[in-house]
Amino acid sequence: MTRGPGTRLLVSWLGNCLGLLVAAAIVPAISYQNDWGTLLAAGAIFGLVNFALRPLVILMALPAVILSLGVALLFVNALMLWLTARLVPDLHVGGFWSTVAGALVIWLVNLALRAWNRKPRPADDVGRMHVTYWRQR
Repeated sequence: MTRGPGTRLLVSWLGNCLGLLVAAAIVPAISYQNDWGTLLAAGAIFGLVNFALRPLVILMALPAVILSLGVALLFVNALMLWLTARLVPDLHVGGFWSTVAGALVIWLVNLALRAWNRKPRPADDVGRMHVTYWRQR
């Protein structure tokens, strides 16, 4: 069963909301003022910021990403979280290191959700490589 774009968008939004909720619970400097509306808005804004700006920032920071073997992507994610906090009035992320920690927590939550939400492969396909051959007639 394939999911439509609306379902994927909803899952992504709820994943961002859950990530922000867990980050606020773990990192003391991150808060959403215990307002669910703020949390839902922050999840939506975070998704939009990641969709619109993150590819451009990654492209501009590509040399740093390559030289750091991808560690710089954590700082790109922290920048996206900081920008989200600037756009959502009641979302506070604290200083630099708390923002980096929050970005790490959100990344881990989304990683776990993607692994949990992944469509399982049939048992006979595990470990097999599929090769398609084309023949000329």
